Amino acid sequence: MIVVAIDIGGTFTDLMAFDEATGRFSQAKSLTTPARLVQGIVDCLRKSGVDCAAITELIHGSTTAINTLIERKGAKTGLIVTRGTRDVYFIGRGNRPESYNLFFHRHRPLVPRHLTREIDERMLSSGEVLQPLQRASVEEACRKLADEGVEAVAVCFLHSYANPEHERAAGEIVRRILPHAYLSLSHEILREYREFERTSTTVVNAYIGPTVGGYVRSLKASLAEIGVGGELTIMQSNGGVMTPEAATGRPVAMMESGPVGGIIASARVGRALKCPDVISFDMGGTTAKASLIRRGEPTMAPGYYVGGYASGHPVMVPVIDVVEVGAGGGSIAWIDEVGALKVGPHSAGAEPGPICYRGGGSDPTITDANLVLGRLDPDDFLGGEMLLEATAAAAGIKHKIGDPLKMSVTAAAQAIVDIAVSKMSLAVREVSVAKGYDPRDFALVASGGAGPLHVLAIARELHIPKVIVPLFPAHFSALGMLSADERHDFIRTFYADLGAVDFGELERTLAEMVAESAAALRNAKDAEHRIHLDLRYVGQEFTLSVPVTARQVKSGDRKGIRSAFDRLYDQRYAHHSPGEPVEIVNIRLAAVGKRAPMKRPRLSAKGRAKSSGVARAYLGDAARPVSCPVYRRGELGAGARIAGPALVREHGTTTVLFKGDRCAVARTGELVISVRGEA
Repeated sequence: MIVVAIDIGGTFTDLMAFDEATGRFSQAKSLTTPARLVQGIVDCLRKSGVDCAAITELIHGSTTAINTLIERKGAKTGLIVTRGTRDVYFIGRGNRPESYNLFFHRHRPLVPRHLTREIDERMLSSGEVLQPLQRASVEEACRKLADEGVEAVAVCFLHSYANPEHERAAGEIVRRILPHAYLSLSHEILREYREFERTSTTVVNAYIGPTVGGYVRSLKASLAEIGVGGELTIMQSNGGVMTPEAATGRPVAMMESGPVGGIIASARVGRALKCPDVISFDMGGTTAKASLIRRGEPTMAPGYYVGGYASGHPVMVPVIDVVEVGAGGGSIAWIDEVGALKVGPHSAGAEPGPICYRGGGSDPTITDANLVLGRLDPDDFLGGEMLLEATAAAAGIKHKIGDPLKMSVTAAAQAIVDIAVSKMSLAVREVSVAKGYDPRDFALVASGGAGPLHVLAIARELHIPKVIVPLFPAHFSALGMLSADERHDFIRTFYADLGAVDFGELERTLAEMVAESAAALRNAKDAEHRIHLDLRYVGQEFTLSVPVTARQVKSGDRKGIRSAFDRLYDQRYAHHSPGEPVEIVNIRLAAVGKRAPMKRPRLSAKGRAKSSGVARAYLGDAARPVSCPVYRRGELGAGARIAGPALVREHGTTTVLFKGDRCAVARTGELVISVRGEA
């Protein structure tokens, strides 16, 4: 029985396979094929040598959903709303996040106003029907949208989170009159109050639905053609997996399905090494991502804004909290109109790629800079699968960066790396300091093809004392997918004063949500249910999500729930108000189908580390190269120790150790590094 995970990134497509019978891992990496993403998957499977017929499950993380939205290449979408609420989606919120930006603009709606149709119905926030649904108005709206040639329809009625009866009836009419259109009903996507955010999430789901559905169908057909008969599952933004049918019906749940795999794996590595508090740092070819893990569990967010808070589209589905910056190996270095050096957010991607990839790229990137600085071996990239062109990389940096700024080639390359490190350090600060956590209390887990190259510099900048480079760092997101549980998240708005709430009603609502989750899970019998209540002080606008137990709900433990809220509030904001009343806003339920844990590899060999050569690399001082011993990671036994400066090379990445760093190889193969002066 073989489980395979495939992660499609902006530059590379990664594969990890685990043979449950032998406990053996296999890996493969190939350039992403943007024009036909499925081809990159097929290339990886063939390169890995895995017997396709023996694959029992293939887990896939994809950027198809988020790319479709960002590039605005989705379906022509219509929106059906309650009469009088036509402009809710267009007006959005009344805040102005960038007060002094003269060029500021709000989100650009995915549905134009003329494709937004109002119908006659009205539900109250209590769930009581104020005006019955007028079926004739729904039929007329559908005919108008059919005349416009819409490919997808979103339905979002006022207060349908409280009572979805009218939306269900309207959905039946849409399916009858527009049988070929993709349909999204808001109560099936998000049963939470806030009309703008709920409408936006439903519209996004409809807009990307046909593209994602077509991609999933194409993937299943391509896998069948090469003999993969096992089950296909899709990664979600919440860190769990779902079936292709669930992904097709709710593609908005897979917006960030790629990066979360590495966060799951970071949490498991931290727990195994008795470091439950870690920060996951993943630097790939296009972006760098950071996420905080506390007590062995990734930090969750109730949603996020695709395209940024100021003018992005709110997508309010549970997602692992990730901060992403445009600083990947392929991020382009450029000089702005005032002569300042910039790095990213634009990336050379897989096509044409960095200059050194020989794919036609002409813009210098972070990868080119690392090659010029001697940190990468041009003859040993990806285990020798790709030969890098160092001369062309140096010429490109000299022509576009060095000469205009009157810098040497190595100084320009070091400046590119320094700017990238500063940007990535800010991402790590945003998931820690900005949330009330001291990064010095966490270990930094580095992954991605470019992560180990830069992680020690980031740790120095933030005074983080310990860095962990796990096994298979260049395939880490795919490795995390192998251990991802099946997970489905459900939310209900349940507005009540905590001091006077009817816990019997709360328990009944939870029971309904548990029953709903049973229909979504493949194996509901052994599922684990995690409950959170969104709480806030009366008079506040936003909430904190507080974990509670089923026993607390059943026993009506007001005091325990209130104490948990006060503690969380104090941790986040450094104060709390025990005398102020608290209210419940939402109930959140995560239904998790646990996956059997994989056997962690254990190194048998012991002994001293033996270098395989010496490389001259620039490690901070662009004028003076350093002679660094080079170690092959596959030759390091458990307990081996390395003192920096040094380079540890492996398939897909290189770990750069600076002077004073101390590295020890764990019994299970991880590199555990004490940062100079921070131990």
